[in-house]
Amino acid sequence: MPKTRAQKGEIVNELADKFGRMKSAVFTSISGFTMPDADNLRAKGREQGVEVMVAKKTLLEKALKQSGLEIDAKGFEGSVLTTVGFEDEIAPAKIMATFLKDRESMKILGGILEGKLVDAASVKTLASLPSKQELLAKVVGSINAPVSGFVNVLAGNLRGLVTVLGAIKDKKPA
Repeated sequence: MPKTRAQKGEIVNELADKFGRMKSAVFTSISGFTMPDADNLRAKGREQGVEVMVAKKTLLEKALKQSGLEIDAKGFEGSVLTTVGFEDEIAPAKIMATFLKDRESMKILGGILEGKLVDAASVKTLASLPSKQELLAKVVGSINAPVSGFVNVLAGNLRGLVTVLGAIKDKKPA
């Protein structure tokens, strides 16, 4: 059943709100996309603060313009799956790249990063970057390295003292 003008307006307003709050988005063609795929992808997205939705290209373009982004969505081929990330810029690209590894009929069309349209190659490069959590873990490890090295040096002196005292004890007759 076709949607009414009011329903379409509601969809456009909802999409525009999401595009206004997003950090990044990825557009994917969805030929061969099934409902089990959709459920699986939405579940993975929820875990990482990413929303997955399908909307007509005309509604998508109106929502993009309403949110202040001048991007031509009609240039995309076929039906479009939109993945929007609210917490991490890399999350939508990572989710779609892993999801599309075994699906040859679907492909990344492009994305939005920092309010600008990026091509599919840029989205794939973005997906290969470490996530925010991985980067934070590396920073914490780097900060912690000098402290743990200092502790090991101090412990080495104590180990050396214990070893020397043990050797002296073994040499002296009981």
